Amino acid sequence: MTVAVIDYGSGNLRSAAKAIEAAALADGHKARVIIATKPRDLEDASQVVLPGVGAFADCKRGLEALPGMIEALERHVIRGGKPFLGVCVGMQLMAERGLEHGVHQGLGWIAGEVRRLTPSDPGLKIPHMGWNDLRFRPGRHALLAGLQSGGDAYFVHSYYLACSNAANVIAEVDYGGAIAAMVGRDNLVGTQFHPEKSQALGLRLIGNFLAWRP
Repeated sequence: MTVAVIDYGSGNLRSAAKAIEAAALADGHKARVIIATKPRDLEDASQVVLPGVGAFADCKRGLEALPGMIEALERHVIRGGKPFLGVCVGMQLMAERGLEHGVHQGLGWIAGEVRRLTPSDPGLKIPHMGWNDLRFRPGRHALLAGLQSGGDAYFVHSYYLACSNAANVIAEVDYGGAIAAMVGRDNLVGTQFHPEKSQALGLRLIGNFLAWRP
C-alpha cells in the first residue's frame, strides 16, 4: 500500500509517517509513505492523510499554496473514492467553514462549522489538552474495530467541528459538553485527537484505516 501524507507546512509529518509504518507492520503489512507536496503525488496513493496543527485559516492557506492540491484531493478522494483521514486541523478543514479569527471557507466535505470550545465548566482550560476517553456513537464504524468505547485518546485543540448532521459523528468526547472526536461519511474520516500520539488505540485505528475498503 502507498499512503500519501500531505505536506502543507502544518503537520508533524515524521510522527504521522512513523505511526503509519508501525501500524502496518503490526498487521503484517508494509506501508510506503509518500510526503505529498504536488498533485501527482496522489496518483499512486491507496490512502490519503491530511494532518494539521495550528489555526484553521493558516492551514487552509497552506493547502491553497500547493498549486492544484485541493483540486487533486477532490479528484482522488471525493470523485475517486480513495480512503481519506484528516487529523486535528486536517479534520476541521473538512468542514464547510471555520470561525477562528474570522470566517474562512473549508473544503465543504462535512456539513458544519468549526467553533471555539466553550465548556460548561469554567474550570476546564482552553486549549483542551491531554488524554480523554472516547464515546462511540451508535452504529460502529469500521475504523473502530477492535476498540472499546471509553478508550483514551490524546487531544490538543481550542476549536471543534460542530456537525450539522449528527449521523456524521462517529465518536464524541466530553469536555464540558459533548464534542465531536471523530467524524466521517462514505470514504472520509477525521479525528480531532491525534492517533499518532494515542499509543495502542491510535495504532489500532490507523491499522483499521489502512485495511479499510469503503
